[in-house]
Amino acid sequence: VADLLDRQLALLCVRETSGGLPDNLVARNEDDRLTHHGFKAMQITASALTAEALKGTMPASAFSRSTESHNQDKVSMGTIAARECLRILELTETVAAVHVLALCQAVDLRGGDARALRSRALRDSLRKHVSMNVADRRQDRDIETVLELHRTGQLAWGRLDGAP
Repeated sequence: VADLLDRQLALLCVRETSGGLPDNLVARNEDDRLTHHGFKAMQITASALTAEALKGTMPASAFSRSTESHNQDKVSMGTIAARECLRILELTETVAAVHVLALCQAVDLRGGDARALRSRALRDSLRKHVSMNVADRRQDRDIETVLELHRTGQLAWGRLDGAP
């Protein structure tokens, strides 16, 4: 999932593959666009986290050791695998948070009109806590905010039928 989100983010951050959105989702006019980085660091972050998650997908059983005076010829490494799985999930959750922020930025760059009801609900609930990125700023707090909103059930995902 992290790999898919990372690739989608890469496509979203390039004018030629995003349907005309500005490179790096920079929300500046043409005169000073090149002096701002927009979501460039966010894309780099997502790629780095994705690479780390993918690195962790190697089977832990490949590192099985003979133990207990060779009484246990090979062990499953299940506890290590479980801890690594949790780490991969945390990394993927962070990549998803970056993805949500980028998608909301893209909607705002298109005028704020999310046509899909669920997209509108998500964007509107996020914008109560995180503003559009209009000038370079720290975005680590934005990621933390998305994660907290999601974990506490405050990030609206909307319903398919459009009901509140």
